[in-house]
Amino acid sequence: MPNLSHTLAKQPPPDAANSNLNLTPPATFDDFRSAIINARFKLSRRLSEVARFVLQHPNDSALHSVTKLAEMAGVSPSTFIRLAQAMGYQGFSDMQKVLREPLVNAAPSHSERIRHLRGEQVLNDTNDSASVLREFTKANLVSLEYLRDNAGSIPLEAASELLMQADRIHVLGLRRSFPIAAYLSYALNRIGCRAYLMDGMGDSLAEQSRATGPNDLLLAISFPPYAESTIQTCHQSHARGLKILALTDSLLSPMAKNAAVTLEINDAELLGFRSLTASMDMAQSLVIGTAFKLRGKALEKGQTTDPLNDLASRINLSDINC
Repeated sequence: MPNLSHTLAKQPPPDAANSNLNLTPPATFDDFRSAIINARFKLSRRLSEVARFVLQHPNDSALHSVTKLAEMAGVSPSTFIRLAQAMGYQGFSDMQKVLREPLVNAAPSHSERIRHLRGEQVLNDTNDSASVLREFTKANLVSLEYLRDNAGSIPLEAASELLMQADRIHVLGLRRSFPIAAYLSYALNRIGCRAYLMDGMGDSLAEQSRATGPNDLLLAISFPPYAESTIQTCHQSHARGLKILALTDSLLSPMAKNAAVTLEINDAELLGFRSLTASMDMAQSLVIGTAFKLRGKALEKGQTTDPLNDLASRINLSDINC
């Protein structure tokens, strides 16, 4: 009879299935980020959480001890070590060297600036509405600066192509994301796209999801804590062959798992409230960029005869009012 204690001792920890992905250890932070993104669906839930933490807090991850990082992330120190080993490193210190080298003279990351900013904000008088406005504006500016500085790496071109190729666009965003979804469905219709808001009214989200066609697109929006109904709809839509355009906070987000294109947005969070500023900025940029492309295609086809039905005429950005 086998020694039960010996058998149990040999059982791998919960993350062990992901502890060795046979990766060559990345030599630069950019390579590390790419490796994390490529391996994100092979990592366990806990390792994925730590990977997201490292990517969103590169300065902290480069400079703090593994014990301090574990405290900040709310996990055990061994989870950081397992992540390092999963990425091909001998241990956490080897991974930290890669994180540290390019960040020695770098400015704090966007997420860290938001987090430190949040920690610095103290409202001595919560009845002072002007003070609340100033602090929210200050945090929102950081989010907008991040979008501006990283605009070149955001796949807006690919997102516009998905919108233009779709027969119909089904827009889904629940809870905090609902205002963004409502705006997108309205604005996309204004520029000539056939967009429909999946509002789930009367508990009809499943029926609305089943009404999608094979050449349609699901434009799904969700941020932490992710709306479970949105995630489930994404899974079901992907299983039916629909393409998905996701607006979410990270390529490690469950929203990105089945998405053809993912637009990353990191909105400011202050005093427990998550902003919509950067999300709406991205939504408007996506719509306006798509409008320009549609107008260009219409002009190429010479659609300039009927001012009532002429797509090039309709997409006059001074007239669409969205």
